[in-house]
Parts: sequence; C-alpha cells; structure tokens
Amino acid sequence: MPYRFSPPSLVPSAPPVDQAPPEARTSRRRLRACHECDWLVALPPLRGGERADCPRCGHTLATRHHRPAQRSMALAMAAMVALLLAISFPFVSFSSGGLGNRIELTQTATTLIGFDQPLVAIAVIMTIAVLPGLYLLGVMWLQLGLMQGQPLPASRTIARSLSHLHPWMMADVFIIGALVSLIKVADLAQVELGLSFWAFCAFALLLLFTTQSIDSDWMWFSLAGEPLAPEGARTGATAAEQGLAGCPTCGLVNRLAENGRGYCRRCGERLHARLPHSLQRTWALLAASALMYIPANVYPIMTTTSLGHSSPSTIIGGVVELIQMGSLPVAAVIFMASVIVPVGKLVALAWLCLVVKRSNELNASNRTRLYRLTEFIGRWSMVDVFVVAILVALIRAGTLMSITPGPAALAFAAVVVLTMLAAMTFDPRLIWDTPLPRDRHDTQGTTG
Repeated sequence: MPYRFSPPSLVPSAPPVDQAPPEARTSRRRLRACHECDWLVALPPLRGGERADCPRCGHTLATRHHRPAQRSMALAMAAMVALLLAISFPFVSFSSGGLGNRIELTQTATTLIGFDQPLVAIAVIMTIAVLPGLYLLGVMWLQLGLMQGQPLPASRTIARSLSHLHPWMMADVFIIGALVSLIKVADLAQVELGLSFWAFCAFALLLLFTTQSIDSDWMWFSLAGEPLAPEGARTGATAAEQGLAGCPTCGLVNRLAENGRGYCRRCGERLHARLPHSLQRTWALLAASALMYIPANVYPIMTTTSLGHSSPSTIIGGVVELIQMGSLPVAAVIFMASVIVPVGKLVALAWLCLVVKRSNELNASNRTRLYRLTEFIGRWSMVDVFVVAILVALIRAGTLMSITPGPAALAFAAVVVLTMLAAMTFDPRLIWDTPLPRDRHDTQGTTG
C-alpha cells in the first residue's frame, strides 16, 4: 500500500504540493537506483533550482523546481493556447507568377493522405499536434489535482503516460523543417508567414519549457507518497546485485521476484533487473532500420514538377541541389539530419552492442555518454520528413508547379522510428555490469 503522509500546517493561499519538498514531509531515506548504471543512492535534501546527479555516471536523478505545480500548470496552459492558435489560422502561403497557395498546419498531414502516404501523414500529425496536445492536457489534469490537494481520478495512469509520450513529441524538430522548407521555396516564390507559424513557434518553445518544468519526484510523492524502502537495501552498490530495481517511471526502488521481474508498488510499471532480451531486440531493430535506409536513399523522397517537367530528388540529391543554390547552411542541416545522424546512430548502437560485455568502469562512463547522445539526436532526423510534408502541402499548382512525395519518405520515417526504438530497447545498465568470465559469456542471456 502507498505510504500516506500528513502534510504540515498550510498557508491558505498556497497549494499543499508547493508547501515543502518530499524531504521535508518524511524523515526516512529516499533511495533511488540510477536508470543508466543501476547505482543505489539516497537522495539528498534539495531546494528549488537544485538537482541530484548519480555519483557514478552523472545521470540526473531528480531536479527540484520552485513552485512546481503552478509553474507546470501555467506553462501547459500557455502552450495549449498557442497550439489552438496554430491550428486555427493560416500557417504559410506563397505566390509566384499569379499562382499561389495558402495552407493550415493540419494540411501538412492531410495532404499526404491524398498522395497515398497515410502512414507518413499519421506520423506527422501525431508528433506535432496530437501527442503534444495529450501531454499538455495530462499535465494540466495532474497539476490541477495537486494544487487542490486531492489528486483527480486516473492521475497515476496519466502520470505514467507522460514519460512514455515525451520522446515522440517533435514540435521543435518541425520548426526546423519549416525553416528549411521556406528557404527552399524562397528562391521560387514569395513566401508569407501566417499567424499560425508564429503561434507554433511559441508553442514549440512553451512545450519545451513545460517538459523541463515537470518535477516528477515531487509529483509522484504528492500523488502517492513513498512506500518504505526494501529491507536491507544498501547504498554504494548496484540495485541488481541486491535483488532490487528502480522504477523507470516514478523512481521508487522495489524488490524483485526471484525471476528478476516485478511491478512497481507505487505506479504499477513493469520492472526488470535488466530489460529482457535487450541486445537481441536492439540488434533486430538496427537491422530493420539499416534495411529501410537503403530504399530511403535509393528512391526519390519527393518529385518537383515545374512547367510540366518532373524532377525526382533523393536525399543526397536534395543536399547537392541546395549546395548548388548556395544554401550551404541549409544543406549542412539536411546532410547532418538525414545522413550523419541516422548512420552515426546505427554505427554507435551497433558498436555499443558489440562491446557491452567487454565494458569496465574505466570506459563505461564514456560509453554511457555516447548512448545519451544517440538517444538525444535520433528524433532530429525527422526534419527531412517534415520538409516533404510542408512542401507537398504548400506547392500545389498542377503541372505548372507542384511537389509530390516519393516512396523514400515512408522508408526514411521508418528509419527514424526504428532507430529511436533501438535506443529505447538498449539497456545502458549492461555497460556497467561486471564482465563475466570468457567461458560464461555464451551461457549468460540478457533476460531479467
């Protein structure tokens, strides 16, 4: 059962959740197991603006904010207003030689459906509007309950969902794609930015601030308290060797069953000593993404029609065209996002899978930094997909001037999704595990 706490005497005008941090509402030690190296530590008392990092690998365990409930609520409400404005007004328009077109934000996805690209359309609208909107609604629901001193129904389920939604929100990436698209169009026509464009820029920035404002440690303590730490748990050692595991969602340390699995006592998340078949799943996803990367570069990602003449363009071909046009910065952005990042991520994850059993604490720290980098940069490869979505919706004037999506758009979107999933299935705690003797490597699996 969750630990029930009695809040101290409250100032009437201040929400209970903002009165005092968890450390001030309980006298017991609050243990955490690092999600990246599995080191078990006790959280120190934190004040607003402070954070606690793992002493072994440097991973951030908790970040404390001033007035977390009001901060997150205000930012989420502002971001939601900006999103509503972004989908209610014209996004961008162009005109050239008496021809022109004006689009709304949602047309960047709906237009793709007319070109038999429903999967790409779903990926676009989900990552730039639907998932961010659900995230903001979830934040407002949670913070409203905490500010009232009584969590609203389904708060724990919603709180669990927030961490799973976070990697798939790409409003900031879409902004970069929009800027690249506008630079491409600027040489062909006169471009006018609508109110929706500026509203979406504000939305992307506010969404970023909202995600950074979430104090998950404080939020989960306020939602469900904190059960007693497992008996016999000792800091300065890994959780796995003690039969423990830290919840990746709420952070609570739990004792696992004999098979190395279990469920979090506070949020219900499934727990493993190590992610089951981590290396096998990562290898499978890497192989699939490598295969999809071939058609993503061989086939055209879009076809440009001008005065009845069609010119297909591959990813590399588009970079070359930008260089010839003199747009070197834009060409560099596309080359980095569409070539360097996906290839680098494939190589980095494959290398980590190969050397994970030969890691030791002398090189584990550097390898963990490499993993963090691959996990962070993967989503930015969606820039090229967003460029295609915007140009296809905007440039529509029949045989005089139009852009249609190519088969590489779906293949490249699949590469981005598969590499992101590969990074998620790779368990960085394996990097820090003590290597087994050579004669036991073949018998040890990666299941929890």
